[in-house]
Amino acid sequence: MAKRAKAAADTSKKPDVKKPAAKQPIPKPRKSRSTVPSPETLSALSQERLIALILEEVGQNPAFKKRVTAALASLQGPDAVAAVIDRRLAALEKARGFIDWQKRKAFAADLDATVTTVLADLRPLDTGMALDRLLRFLATADTTLERVDDSSGQVHAVYETAAEAAAGIALALPPEAAEAFATRLVGGLAGDGYGFLGSILDDLVPELPKAALDRVDRVLAEAQGALPKPAKTTGRDAFAAGQAAWESRYHRLRLGKLRQAVADARGDVDAFIALETKNAPDRPDIVAVAERLLEAGRPEEALDWVRRAPKPRAVALTMENLLEGALGLGASATDRTALEARILDALGRKDEAQTLRWNRFAQTLDPQMLRDHLAKLPDFEDEEALERAFDLAEKSKDPHYGLYFLIGWPNLDRAARMVLARRTEWSGRNWEVLAPAADALAPDHPLAASLLYRALIDDILERARSNAYGHAARDLAKLATLAEEVEAGSLKPDHAAYVAGLRKAHGRKYGFWQLVEK
Repeated sequence: MAKRAKAAADTSKKPDVKKPAAKQPIPKPRKSRSTVPSPETLSALSQERLIALILEEVGQNPAFKKRVTAALASLQGPDAVAAVIDRRLAALEKARGFIDWQKRKAFAADLDATVTTVLADLRPLDTGMALDRLLRFLATADTTLERVDDSSGQVHAVYETAAEAAAGIALALPPEAAEAFATRLVGGLAGDGYGFLGSILDDLVPELPKAALDRVDRVLAEAQGALPKPAKTTGRDAFAAGQAAWESRYHRLRLGKLRQAVADARGDVDAFIALETKNAPDRPDIVAVAERLLEAGRPEEALDWVRRAPKPRAVALTMENLLEGALGLGASATDRTALEARILDALGRKDEAQTLRWNRFAQTLDPQMLRDHLAKLPDFEDEEALERAFDLAEKSKDPHYGLYFLIGWPNLDRAARMVLARRTEWSGRNWEVLAPAADALAPDHPLAASLLYRALIDDILERARSNAYGHAARDLAKLATLAEEVEAGSLKPDHAAYVAGLRKAHGRKYGFWQLVEK
């Protein structure tokens, strides 16, 4: 027993001998389940595979080939990239062939590749050279846009991108370089028919230091003074002379507007006013002048300006203009009234300002004027004023104006009440008002919505407006849905009888009924 115990003790003292661990398999790289190209997914492809894909696309995509060529040229420095871009610009400057809509997409892609090359490959190497190429590209806008069918705006959008990029680069220039660039742009304005260079100046001028602004204004004034005066001609040269005179006046006006931007940047209100009266002696922008005088702390002068009666001129009126109360008041009447009220507030004549706002609202039902009026009222008086406003809208001489206001505010309960109270006055010809109003009222006010839908359908069919039959058919389907929610007897005739009446009166309008039965 003793020997056994000793042997056991000796055994317990021996060091443990660990068995070698089994070799663990080396984990394989986890394969991405995504097939969307990204830095992570593309990194799993071999270099040879990526090169093959690039060469394949280069052979099929001319714009991509130009991008790759420029990227390779960037390895040799800015001069090599500039040479690639210059060859493309030279070809663009010489081109005169017309580009129809079938070739427009490829042409726009080619132009975009040129702009992208300037920004992605040349700009990081030499900012000045990139800016020069962007301006050279923008100088081709007039001739290029005149020879391309750009109804989609694709080509124009490329030039806009180039102008925005040039403005961004110019804004980052040192003050002296920015001034030199701005004065350089002035020289190109005469050929800037689409206004791309002018838009760059608009962005750049507010950021220039005062000394630079003085020099830019001087260059603009010299450009104005150098414009030729229109010559008086007769006969076959009269048309060409008239066109040249129009272009000269347009250019003179644009230079004047840029000088006004300089005046704004300098905070020189008097210079802005002098230029405005020179640019438009018959119809100066009253609101623009009065706003600047108010901001300059000269409210008395601002009030004098804003109360000057503008000379009447021909304007193209739309339904929106009419609904906003522009008829007979000029397109800027609302802005002028709002500004006059602000000026009166600044002068401490707050009661006059409030009376002006309310009278303007009562005349036009302009919602912004009402909001301005309510915002200036003492506490607890706004609810009463708002109720008075709703009453005015419901009782408006032309109900369509009142409905437009109530739907837009919105107060759908009052709008529905108005529709029911004046149910015989709705005209489907005012579909710009009735169609959105009916859709807005349908969920909670089916009876009022049904009346408006019927007015719309009746007008379309009575005038046989075949191009609007689709709208009428959809409105009839909406009526069928609402019929289940309209209280029995509240709408006469009922839906079934209404449809029967339509079939009797307009049964031969097959185009409409075919759409209904689809």
